[in-house]
Amino acid sequence: MRLNKSARVMLGSITGLILAVVYLPLLVVFVNSFSTSTNLTWPPPGFTLTWWMRAFQNQGALDAIATSVQIAVASTLIALILGTLISLALQRHSFFGRDAVSLLVILPIALPGIVTGIALNNAFRTILDVRLGIVTIIIAHATFCIVTVFNNVIARLRRMGTSLEEASADLGAGIWTTFRLVTFPALRSALLAGGLLAFALSFDEIIVTTFTAGAGTTTLPIWILDNLFRPNQAPIVNVVAVVLVVVSIVPIYFAQRLAGNDRFARQ
Repeated sequence: MRLNKSARVMLGSITGLILAVVYLPLLVVFVNSFSTSTNLTWPPPGFTLTWWMRAFQNQGALDAIATSVQIAVASTLIALILGTLISLALQRHSFFGRDAVSLLVILPIALPGIVTGIALNNAFRTILDVRLGIVTIIIAHATFCIVTVFNNVIARLRRMGTSLEEASADLGAGIWTTFRLVTFPALRSALLAGGLLAFALSFDEIIVTTFTAGAGTTTLPIWILDNLFRPNQAPIVNVVAVVLVVVSIVPIYFAQRLAGNDRFARQ
């Protein structure tokens, strides 16, 4: 479909407006991280690298980053294992209730975060009588990280079909040999893309984390929220926010590149 000049101009203007609404606030945060002001003022009265040096010397921020990375890595590993197994079970086997199970797997990412947080908080504290902490956050994050892995893997399995696996079985290969030599290589890029997205999703999650973290557990998003309005902390929070944005963008960028390269390879 070809558009006339006025339609292209209108669509370009709307696209530019949407991108500006999304990314200009991020640009303001980035610029303010170099501001000489101790408050969130615009425009900045001057520029300095002081806050960047202080941010990387702030033990609370460094501990929060380490905690977030630990939780994100653990949640991603759980999601990769369970998401892959669920995908294989739902795509390669027919059984009663398969559609219902598929819906239940995808549901956590569709539910409002506050609903998931309250439900998990009640489950951990009243039903399981578990002390809130890093373990409960990992379990909570894994519930929605599984969805990203599941969606990537099951989509790849649908495109693969079963012919290669059936040929491997006909040649005498067992289940594990077929998985190691045929299925896993075909799923590798989908697993990596799903894992990167799961890591990014876990790293900057705050709503579910707030309900499932104990009093002594502080992830990076929680640290930012706690310090945002404290005196003289706003510039340091801006620096940490910039780092959080970069850490979130990089996995998504590589996940998109992997998906694009995979589509190109199949053409």
